[in-house]
Formats: sequence, C-alpha cells, structure tokens
Amino acid sequence: MSDYLAALDAWKAKRLANLTASDGWLNIIGRFWLAEGTVTVGTAADNDIVLSAGPAHVGSITQAPDGKVTYTPADGGAPQAIKLDKHHPPRFTAGSLLLEITTLNGENALRVRDTASPEPARFPGIDYFPAQPEWRIVADWVPFATPKGMTVDTTKSIPTDIEATHKAVFTHDGQTYELIATHGTPQSPQFVLRDPTSKDSTYPASRFLFGEDVTDKTIVLDFNKAINPPCAFTEHAVCPLPPPENVLPFRIEAGEKRLKDSH
Repeated sequence: MSDYLAALDAWKAKRLANLTASDGWLNIIGRFWLAEGTVTVGTAADNDIVLSAGPAHVGSITQAPDGKVTYTPADGGAPQAIKLDKHHPPRFTAGSLLLEITTLNGENALRVRDTASPEPARFPGIDYFPAQPEWRIVADWVPFATPKGMTVDTTKSIPTDIEATHKAVFTHDGQTYELIATHGTPQSPQFVLRDPTSKDSTYPASRFLFGEDVTDKTIVLDFNKAINPPCAFTEHAVCPLPPPENVLPFRIEAGEKRLKDSH
C-alpha cells in the first residue's frame, strides 16, 4: 500500500512538471489553421498572424498545395522544410517562442507557446480524489476480430476518424464494463471516458486514462491516474470526446478533479 501511494505521488509530481514545462499546456498563446499560401507571424501589426508575445517578426510559413510546410525565419535564415508528424508535431523556435505544426484530419495548424509566460508559475496545481488502490484494476485486453473504424467527435466539433484495435473489459460492483482505446500507442493505449462525476466534480467533457503494463491478454486501468484533457488547461487545444461506449454509468471518484477555475 505505502509503495503504491509513494509511486502515485511520484507520478503526480511528474504530471505537474510536464504541465508546467516549456512544452506543457499552460503557456500556449495561440493556434492558427494554415491554408495554401504564405503567412507572416509575429507581434507587429503588419503580420498575417499577430501574436501576443515574442519577436515583432518571427518569419513566414508557407503551405504548398500538397500540404507540405516550410518555415522561413525573418532574420534571413534559410527556409526550413517541416517534416510533418501528427503524433509528434515538429517544433522550431524564435526568441522565447516554441512553435509547432500540428495536423488534424490532414489539416495543418500553427500552435505557439511562449516559454517566458508567467502562467506556469501561477498554476495552483490540481486537486485529486483520495487515492484508492482498489481503483487500480487489471482488465482483460481483448482484440477486435477486425480493427473497428470509428468517428470520434472533439471539443471543437471536428469529427475525426480513428481505428480501434482493442477494448478493456473489467468488472465493477459485480457488473462487466468495456472501454475502447481510441488513441495512444500499443504500449500506452489511451481511453477517453466520462462518468457521472463530470456533472459536479470532474471536467465535463471527458477525462483521459492511459493503460499500463499491457500484455497480450491484460491491461492495467489505474483510475487514480485519470487526468484532465489538454482542453481543460487551454482553449487552444482540440481534444477527443468519449465514444458512447466509454460513457460509464457509475461514479469514478478517483484521479484528477475539475480545475478550480472551470465549471
């Protein structure tokens, strides 16, 4: 018990460190869809994309007809071809800014972080339900006979098509329930879920849970590690919503609670 609680405390500390890091979710100052053509970026009013922080002129971003993206620094540096990756958005810097090209449904967007932002230092932290080891559940990890094509909605009403390969099957109070992994990796499948605590205690749209200790037959669902999605921390994130199968009928009073300034 004490070893588990100590490991959970260490996980919480790492979670907070990731949130407040220079590439965390607390210092994003904008997200801008890209279209074919060239746009200039910076704080000066003559830019196509005007930022609230950073250099007056960051540079220009060009999206070709085939979707390829090139960044040309304003300081006269050579143009940089951006290698797009929807799972690991490519990054480049300008002054205190950390810029990324994100891809959703084949559409690219520029996401900008201000690494000098005071917001991470102001963050009051996250409240948690009391840790309960019984919410660490070893579930059956069941593959679908064929991958399950699904359309998942998002907080920005941008439906996305995904392909699910497995579901976690577990029991609670004598009843059997299933959760479908809609995102993540084979080593860390991601479940987007909601339960009745969303009405009063947890983030209304959803919480995320990442499976652990995955084998060919089992997966650990530790609901003490159910977390707020990025869109709980910034309006500039696009988060998946839970499929109907992942809306559970019982309260999961475990994991992260709703942020103090959210409703």
